[in-house]
Amino acid sequence: MAGEGGQERKKRSITEIRESKKTGEKMVYMSVPDYTSAKWAEVGGVDVAVVGDSLAMIAHGHPNTIPATMDMMIMHALAVRRGAPNTFVLGCMPYQSYNTPDRALENAARFMQEAASDAVKPQGGKSQAHILRTLVDAGIPTASHIGLTPHTIAVFGGFKIQGRTADAAMKILEDALAIEDAGCFMLEFEAVPGKIATLISRQLEIPTIGIGAGAGTDGQILLCHDLLGVFTDFKPKFTKRFANLTEVAVDGISRYVREVKDGTFPEEDHTYAVSEEEYEKFASMVENRRQM
Repeated sequence: MAGEGGQERKKRSITEIRESKKTGEKMVYMSVPDYTSAKWAEVGGVDVAVVGDSLAMIAHGHPNTIPATMDMMIMHALAVRRGAPNTFVLGCMPYQSYNTPDRALENAARFMQEAASDAVKPQGGKSQAHILRTLVDAGIPTASHIGLTPHTIAVFGGFKIQGRTADAAMKILEDALAIEDAGCFMLEFEAVPGKIATLISRQLEIPTIGIGAGAGTDGQILLCHDLLGVFTDFKPKFTKRFANLTEVAVDGISRYVREVKDGTFPEEDHTYAVSEEEYEKFASMVENRRQM
């Protein structure tokens, strides 16, 4: 699929992602739930398309990410791969899909084999290091996610900023170092004060991306449906709306409803034609049938 300028784009590699820490290239990640948004991501130049379990909320209407299942994630990951064949795809492992090394291996392999994903991302740091190491040792490119981890929102007491005290920030640093030591190629900070995320990122050799973690990380991630104004149930503080597709969509739907109601749609341009000869023949057949 061609990107900006009409040229065929080349998929980013694990090496390029890792080396971005040294080159200073800001990597752009975007969470995409479906085929169409994956196509937008590829044409728009996104480096990494993330199949995030936020799709449980965005695409399925759940109040949080907990209801996401592996089958659900694989279905969406397949759609994303079809929509973005030349984009690096990162599959996020859903709740309780990696609670033991064996289960983590089985489910990570599903992302790689069934959905042709390029890497996987569980959540957690120090406490999950043995899981992360198991995946890496099995040859599965693995990232992780720390700070606010949606799979443990019950422990946090909801969606709350993490790392606001020195002790809490030190725990995030220890988590980050454990992720790096486990062999992960990247980690994500969520809802961490910018200064904290920046300082921790400087202690690491692997690149970091942030969502609600300031500009000092090595890259950024946002949800496609948030940044385009598609999902409007709520707007996190860290989201910037670069478009408002819901407004455009609702306006278009309203016009459609109005034109159907007043009879101005469909017009001749939207209607298939038939020759007058065949129409008259058919009309005659209908009339004969009525008279039988």
